[in-house]
Amino acid sequence: MKFSYKILLCCMITVAVAFGIGGYVFVNDVFQASLKRETGQAMDESSILQFAFETAALNIPSKYDMLQNSVIEEIGANLEKSGQVTGRLLRISDENRQVLYASQGFGEDTRLLEQIQEGIRAYQIIHPDERYYIQTGSQIKALDRILYLETLRDVSGVYGERARGFAVYRNLTLLLLVLSSIFLFFISSWLTRPIRLLTQAARQMTEGDYSCRAEQISSDEMGQLTCDFNHMASVLEENIRKLENEVRAREDFIAAFSHELKTPLTAVIGYADLLRTRKLDEEKHFLSANYIYTEGKRLEAMSLRLLDIIVTKRCSIDAQDTQVEVLFSYLKEMYGENQEHPLKISFEPGQIRGEVNLLKSVLLNLVDNAFKASEEGSPVEVTGAVKEHGYEFSVRDYGVGISQSECKKITEAFYMVDKSRSRSHNGAGLGLALCVEILKLHGSQLEIESALGQGSCFHFQIPGSWLQS
Repeated sequence: MKFSYKILLCCMITVAVAFGIGGYVFVNDVFQASLKRETGQAMDESSILQFAFETAALNIPSKYDMLQNSVIEEIGANLEKSGQVTGRLLRISDENRQVLYASQGFGEDTRLLEQIQEGIRAYQIIHPDERYYIQTGSQIKALDRILYLETLRDVSGVYGERARGFAVYRNLTLLLLVLSSIFLFFISSWLTRPIRLLTQAARQMTEGDYSCRAEQISSDEMGQLTCDFNHMASVLEENIRKLENEVRAREDFIAAFSHELKTPLTAVIGYADLLRTRKLDEEKHFLSANYIYTEGKRLEAMSLRLLDIIVTKRCSIDAQDTQVEVLFSYLKEMYGENQEHPLKISFEPGQIRGEVNLLKSVLLNLVDNAFKASEEGSPVEVTGAVKEHGYEFSVRDYGVGISQSECKKITEAFYMVDKSRSRSHNGAGLGLALCVEILKLHGSQLEIESALGQGSCFHFQIPGSWLQS
């Protein structure tokens, strides 16, 4: 069952119960008030009849020592005639509670007669046939006789009014239930509309449309739920996009790795087969062996770089306080005698906290890439400067440069801007990927500024450094 139908059903049950209880209480309260009024009138009428009987008994000639039964019957008949307009019935009994006079149709029920005591007036409601009566009883003392007077007052009209009241209220309740069900249907549909919109959005997302969002139509709890759902969908879409990019990058990595393996292996196998099947002169034999050696070293370097990347991703660093002079002195030792590319180093003294060997690897890769991107004789500049949040290292070259679109991809494994130039220097496109992973371990990132034909600048900061001037 739909949630809106559940709301409608619950509201209808609540309304029906409320109307039923309210109607019963209202009609019954009116009925009790009417019955109480009729009872009071019946008791007043009984008192009047009692006074009238006693008065009539006093007017009897004094020749009788006591009130005769015949006289009692005569007085009773006169009292009954005087009340014919109101439909009054009465019954008079003697001291032994034997009936002396009874109106026609009074009935033979004597239960109330047995309850009448001196000074106590009793009454009861009886239902001898299809009609309802209030029966009253009182004791009369007349001429040394004790008599019992009973009256019947027809109150069937009051019970008929109650029945009509219940019928009218029942019909009115049914009408109100029909009208309220129509009204509540629209209310429940309006209240559950945000849920339907959320359901539609969730269904579309399960079908692959992760950009789908639910419409927020209110600012209450349901509106907040819609807002949270949309936020969750945005985060989910972003995570899925990241996963797709990672899967695509992994596929590209496998394709590039396969290609990088295939090219040198094909050459190695070809030259090895040439050496194995033919007798070559000394020069060709040397060239073939040298090519096999060169490609083998390139495969070795590529495998070591891949191993470094894998290990770097899975380990943490043993950070130590180090003077930056150690890093720049190491670069001078490695490239100080380079005749093809002059290396210019300038730095500010400072102290950093990090893994020295890993940071050396970053600087070596960046300088090596700068050499590969530069023409012979073009200088490469390495600088270090104290910044507000750390120590910044920069490596600048004035070579071919990199386009903005390729700057976003250059740190991916096996990606090479100029593959022919990189392969000629035994490159495999893994150096910058390794640099990125090392800098992540230090809480830093590699930033690239480059323009085609103007060169490139790679720089990074080691945050949280302890600096000294």
